[in-house]
Amino acid sequence: MKRFSLNQATTKHWPLPELVAGCVEAGVTGVGLWREDIQAYGVQKSAALARDAGLAVTSLCRSGFFQEPGWEEENKRAIDEAAALGAPALVLVSGGLPPGSRDVDAARAHVGEAIGALVPYALDAGVQLAIEALHPMFASDRCVVSTLKQALDLAAPYPAEAVGVVIDTYHLWWDDAVWEQIARAGRERRIASFQVADWVTPLPAGVLLGRGLPGTGCVELRRFREAVDAAGYTGPIEVEVFAEEVWARPGREVLDETLELYRTHVV
Repeated sequence: MKRFSLNQATTKHWPLPELVAGCVEAGVTGVGLWREDIQAYGVQKSAALARDAGLAVTSLCRSGFFQEPGWEEENKRAIDEAAALGAPALVLVSGGLPPGSRDVDAARAHVGEAIGALVPYALDAGVQLAIEALHPMFASDRCVVSTLKQALDLAAPYPAEAVGVVIDTYHLWWDDAVWEQIARAGRERRIASFQVADWVTPLPAGVLLGRGLPGTGCVELRRFREAVDAAGYTGPIEVEVFAEEVWARPGREVLDETLELYRTHVV
């Protein structure tokens, strides 16, 4: 249980000071934070709040979106924020196709080049860029990186301490090659973050909000955890859920249920 980390997205409407206090009361030692929330509260204030409470910031979500104008400046700003928070990993969602484009290969190649341009800055800041593969249904508008293999191939030209990958059960559960790619990620020392959520059926109209708490869907969560452990990863395990019905509940209630489900279905 010491590896458990609550990703802020799971309790989206829980104000940051209450989230931090609730985690401390529950014995949780890690939190994954989101940029819009820490920007609203204040980056330095957020860092001090977590630090004074003894909470480790396990990741900062998110940056990337390399098809957008000004991507380089925005990503450097995100790296600075992660460094200020003491977050070891900055999660990158690559972005989709540029407007009017159908060339997914070119878009994916641009992601690799853009990440390469950020590597020196990330190394200086001591922040690992963590490429997250999203389910293929998000490829057109949100993330042209759809498999763990693609993420690892994009990371391969760069030092492991600068570029790693996110293993997110919600996005990767369907891929029959994921187990060999998790082993590869371990060999290459690329596992920057491990995030857990379940896949619920049927998906809601807003597909992004189709994540369930551990054990409420069809994903072999313990198999993922065992595979990640076997690959040599000993870091935090973040529960990251997007679901309106979860967000509508009190934050501490959600945290308590999440901890129980994590014990039952992940550990």
